[in-house]
Amino acid sequence: MSEPQTWMITGANRGLGRALTLAALRAGHSVVATVRSAHSLPEHDRLHVQTLDVRDRRAAQQAVELAAARLGGLDVLVNNAGYGLIGAIEEIGEDEVRAILDTNLLGPLWLSQAAVPIMRGQGGGHIVQVSTVGAVGTMPMLGLYNSSKWGLEAFSEAMASEVKRFGIRVTLVEPGALDTDWAGGSMRFSTPSSEYDALRTDLFGTNEIPWPPGESGEGTKPEDAASAILAHVAAEGDQRLRLLVGDDAPIQVHEALQRRHEDYARDPRYLAG
Repeated sequence: MSEPQTWMITGANRGLGRALTLAALRAGHSVVATVRSAHSLPEHDRLHVQTLDVRDRRAAQQAVELAAARLGGLDVLVNNAGYGLIGAIEEIGEDEVRAILDTNLLGPLWLSQAAVPIMRGQGGGHIVQVSTVGAVGTMPMLGLYNSSKWGLEAFSEAMASEVKRFGIRVTLVEPGALDTDWAGGSMRFSTPSSEYDALRTDLFGTNEIPWPPGESGEGTKPEDAASAILAHVAAEGDQRLRLLVGDDAPIQVHEALQRRHEDYARDPRYLAG
């Protein structure tokens, strides 16, 4: 077990965020868990629940400052809050675009900006960004979700180099399929166009929007994903930027990078460089 730390985890009421909150508590850490509204997290003397809409930059700043003040510092920030959006690029409305970027991209940005000065002042810390294998390659109908995570990866990669000298680690967690409600209650759907019904059926087995409830038990258990993240945070010598989570994640990343390599390889200067 690592030394007790102070953690802040967003989107902590369900799925991976909940599993990670409970795992951190079991490991002896103190946790500030943020939720959008009512929650079902258990009472615990080292658990502090805060209401936060990560889209609100001022509220995000205040939440981080409050967490650090309450716990005497902030060792680990986990930006987990987010959701999925199904829709062809043509179908997605402006409000839907702005909403998912505000949550999945700008929310982690506001919280990271708030955490860095605190971590720098205390001589170190760790920012964990929950991304996806879909930030390496895209999938039809998930273009805006993928875009939000590609943006998350871009600023996080730059930030990792900027804050390393302050003793701050940055990790991009890239899970494959997780056995959570991400594809159910955490999924939103744009207004469908009949032009894409055939594609929806090919991809998802149905053109119904929203789709019928699916079977559970598919993908990596959130508890297993949480254990992998905790182990990575505890391994201070592990300075990798990207952490793959789930048995299916490596092959998905490999295939996406291989497709990109094949595109670049069509330019003879690419291989000769």
